[in-house]
Amino acid sequence: MNQLPNTSRRQFLATTSAALAAASVAPYALAEEAPKKKQLPIIDCHQHLWDLSKFKLPWIKEGTLLGRNYVMDDYNKAIEGTGISHAVYMEVDVDPSQQKMEVDHLSEICESKKTPTIAAVVSGRPAADDFTTYLDYFKDKSVIRGVRQVLHGGGTPGGYCLSKEFVRGIHALGERGLSFDLCMRPSDLGDGAKLATECKGTRFIVDHCGNADPKWFATAGEGKTSADGAKIEQWRSDLGKLARLPNVVCKISGIIASVPKEWSSDDLAPVINQCLEEFGPERVIVGSDWPVCLNGASLADWIKSLREIVASRPVAEQERLFSKNAIALYQLKL
Repeated sequence: MNQLPNTSRRQFLATTSAALAAASVAPYALAEEAPKKKQLPIIDCHQHLWDLSKFKLPWIKEGTLLGRNYVMDDYNKAIEGTGISHAVYMEVDVDPSQQKMEVDHLSEICESKKTPTIAAVVSGRPAADDFTTYLDYFKDKSVIRGVRQVLHGGGTPGGYCLSKEFVRGIHALGERGLSFDLCMRPSDLGDGAKLATECKGTRFIVDHCGNADPKWFATAGEGKTSADGAKIEQWRSDLGKLARLPNVVCKISGIIASVPKEWSSDDLAPVINQCLEEFGPERVIVGSDWPVCLNGASLADWIKSLREIVASRPVAEQERLFSKNAIALYQLKL
C-alpha cells in the first residue's frame, strides 16, 4: 500500500500530528536559531506543471496567460533567489482519462531526484466507482502523497463532497495514508468541515487560505473594492470550524492571484494572519500556486511579500511554516 511500512491509518495520523506539533524533523537540519539576515529555506507545497503537448487541461483557454506550457525549466527560473529548495507538485485537473499518465509522469520526475519536485498530489475523483482501483494503481509509488479534486469548478454544486460515495472515497485515502486537498468556494468551507469531521482518519489540507479574496479586505480606492463584511465573517467562521479539527492543515497559497492591479503586502496580511492565528504554527504550510499566481504577481513577489508579512514572528514559527511542517506532513526525505 502507499504508506510508510507497517503504518496503519491511525499510526500515520498520530505520527504526522506528533511531528507537526514537535516540529522535530530529523532529515532536514535547520539551525536552532537562524541568523536574522539569513533567508530561511522554503518547501513549495503547491507547484503546478503542465505540458499541453502531453496533457489535456479542459480549463485552460488558448491565448490566455496560462494557455502555454509551464515546465520544470520555467519553474527553476521562477524560483531563483526565492529560497525555495524543494517542491510538492499539485495536480492540474487533467482530463480524467489521463490521470494515470499524470501519476506516471510525476513519479518519474520525483524519483529522478534531479529536480526540486520530490513528492506529488495527483488528480482523483473520490466518488467514482473505481476510485479504490485507481488508488491501487499507485500503491507502490511512495512519492504520491495525496489526491485532489477541485470542488469549486466544473459545475460542482455545494454539498457534493458530502455524498456517501465521496465520503467513501475519502475514507479510502486515509486507509492508505494519503491526504486530500480541499480546494473549494469560501461559501462551501462549512461542507469541508463536515467532511473532515466525518473522515477523522484522513488528513485534509485547506488550499489557498480557504480561497479568501484579498479584495474583501481592501479599503476603497483606485483598483480596489470596499471591504465585504458578510463574506469575511462567513469565511472566518467556517475557517475556524476547520481549524478546530486536528486532522486539518492550512496552506498559505493562492491568494496572490486575486490581488488588485495595485497591491502591497497590506492587502494580503489580513487573510494570511487570520489563517496563521486560527491554525497555529504547527498546522500551516506554504505554496506558490505557480504559474496560476502569475494572474496577480510573480512567484518571487509572492514569496517576498509572504516573508515580509511573517517577518515579526519567531524564527521557530517561520521555520515550521516554510519547511518543517511540510516535511512532517508529507513525510519527506530530503
